[in-house]
Amino acid sequence: MSVGQALPHESAALHVTGHALYTDDLVHRTHHVLHAHPVCSPHAHARVARIDTGPALEVEGVVRVLTADDVPGVNDSGTKHDEPLFPDIVMFVGHAVAWVLGETLEAARLGAEAVEVDYEPLPAIVALTEAIEAESFQGNQPVVARGDVDQGLTGATHVFTGVTEMAGQEHFYLETHASLALVDEAGQVFVQCSTQHPTETQEIVAHVLGLHSHHVTVQCLRMGGGFGGKEMQPHGFAAVAALGATLTGRPVRLRLSRTHDLTMTGKRHGFHASWRVGFDDDGCLQALEATLTSDGGWSLDLSEPVLARALCHVDNAYWIPHVRLHGRIARTHKTSQTAFRGFGGPQGMLVIEDILGRCAPLLGIDPVALRSRNFYVDGQATPYGQVVRHPERIARAWQQVLDTGRIAARQAEIAEFNAAHEHTKRGLAVTPVKFGISFNFTSFNQAGALVHVYKDGSVLINHGGTEMGQGLHTKMLQVAATTLGVPLTKVRLAPTRTDKVPNTSATAASSSSDLNGGAVKDACEQILARLRAYADGRDVAWDELVREAYLARVQLWAAGFYRTEGIHWDPAAMQGHPFKYFAYGVAAAEVEVDGFTGAHHTRRVDIVHDVGDSLSPLVDLGQIEGGFVQGMGWLTLEDLRWDESDGPGRGRLLTQSASTYKLPSLSELPDELNVALLEHATEDGVVHGSKAVGEPPLMLAFSVREALREAVGAFGRPGASVELASPATPEAVFWAIERGRG
Repeated sequence: MSVGQALPHESAALHVTGHALYTDDLVHRTHHVLHAHPVCSPHAHARVARIDTGPALEVEGVVRVLTADDVPGVNDSGTKHDEPLFPDIVMFVGHAVAWVLGETLEAARLGAEAVEVDYEPLPAIVALTEAIEAESFQGNQPVVARGDVDQGLTGATHVFTGVTEMAGQEHFYLETHASLALVDEAGQVFVQCSTQHPTETQEIVAHVLGLHSHHVTVQCLRMGGGFGGKEMQPHGFAAVAALGATLTGRPVRLRLSRTHDLTMTGKRHGFHASWRVGFDDDGCLQALEATLTSDGGWSLDLSEPVLARALCHVDNAYWIPHVRLHGRIARTHKTSQTAFRGFGGPQGMLVIEDILGRCAPLLGIDPVALRSRNFYVDGQATPYGQVVRHPERIARAWQQVLDTGRIAARQAEIAEFNAAHEHTKRGLAVTPVKFGISFNFTSFNQAGALVHVYKDGSVLINHGGTEMGQGLHTKMLQVAATTLGVPLTKVRLAPTRTDKVPNTSATAASSSSDLNGGAVKDACEQILARLRAYADGRDVAWDELVREAYLARVQLWAAGFYRTEGIHWDPAAMQGHPFKYFAYGVAAAEVEVDGFTGAHHTRRVDIVHDVGDSLSPLVDLGQIEGGFVQGMGWLTLEDLRWDESDGPGRGRLLTQSASTYKLPSLSELPDELNVALLEHATEDGVVHGSKAVGEPPLMLAFSVREALREAVGAFGRPGASVELASPATPEAVFWAIERGRG
């Protein structure tokens, strides 16, 4: 049985030897390719008064300049029709008003520099707080409510108010956005694209070209990382390449440079949250009222579902009797912010974790005790009405971390260390995660697969999910081999493409193994049922049985389908049962902070995470470790900065390279990282009892931020509440220490 085996990633050898092919590698196997380069706006907000492409066409090697006049269909690359592909009003610095096609990338670049554009600058809103003050909002303004918040706050013994702000995050995948488009002899548009959502890329390309979806095929070979940044954002780039290929009759390659990728594509949404919270004498949460405002950037993109998920995760693992949560999306003149691992969940959870971390000293309660006494228990429901199943797993994982991490003993050791060291302090924190698994939009919770069994007994599978390094293909191979009862060597996987499996959902929401695994399993079971019926009880070896079945005209291929059952959601009322289940986890982190500089490092992290019955333990461990480190980067290192001055550079992204945007590296990893999978955690109604693992581990990194709060607090007077910026960079930590000392 392949499922449950600790196998390496199916492309591991290709990755480490450099033989794995990505979208842009295919350019070298394609003849007469043209290269695309953008003509980018230097203004955050301006009207395009004139474009003169003539000078560009005089540049040697320039073949064509694409503008809005060339679009035969709809000049829009978004699903909300608020993202003109070629805008007449630019909405952020780097917004492309035209694309130049050249024989070489250098020719296209020089051509783009030669295009003459006149702009009429307009006022620009850059900071999220500016947008709130100006009431610059877009999209829906949902509310999640339960009970009577006013009564709950009135009856609470302790009431606190505050503001929690958190920055966005750059995806910084290794492979930047890339598309390669060509048109075949039948007029079929074929797009190779680094996309998490091939079907949506197909649909956007089709409507830009004025075609039906069956005229367009999109294939994703593999991605060099996605993290949500390639869920919605690739579509416009693919459409530009397809438009160029259609108009010139030649293949067109569009690959963003790192700087273009950073300046032209969306990030994780930054959030601003104002809140009031009430506790009783025992520190139990009584009521919470909060307003969450996300920085959507210039267009909606996925901001509405991101906000909805944020509101549905403010409770995290805690029971709050009275809740009223308001949500709104700010419109700013920045890149359109988009999906990022966790999809609003991290921002929502950070609100309650920040509240508990700030309020614990004021209540005189140890933060570890404050968190654990507020956990959900059996029978309780979330503010949006979903009963929390298996909440005892939170407590079980929590206790396992306390025991294996020697938390009580280490707290005593840290207290002793801090008493002996005036200028260096340590902190230790434990935080939980409860993360809902399924798409907010119920219709997206479906998947398809196509499985072929050939006459020689070999098996080829194709499913609607995309591989971005997370190990989805590895798990699908294991599911197919286990279901059919054949060795893993018998099974091969084909690239994801829209003419094999149609109408697929994005590879996102941590649901891809659940959805595509269910579809693959369904297809394999159909084939297996036919083979068993043909065998009629005979014990026949697989290869022989397949050969006989073919000669007997038994169908040896099947299209599988899966839909998540038991979920429903009313987006207007923000009530329902939107998630198939909750994934749980607990992390304990210990940090050390230098009081002179705010510099800090993570000494030790202990994690217990619930993945159900793991389909592929080695893959899951990699996802837990990687997700945790990425979350740690968001919370402590990665500091997006835009020019908020009134000068000519207003709205420009200042952190537009690896030299100015700090990513986690080996030096930031914990000195000791212990990860354990929660045992005896089978999940009902999912593929082989497994649970999603892509996004939930990112939020385990709250433990590092809370440990920093504890260390900062040790520099000041006992019982003081510590406010900590997010990201908690060394500078932010230093100023928090200074405030505590003052």
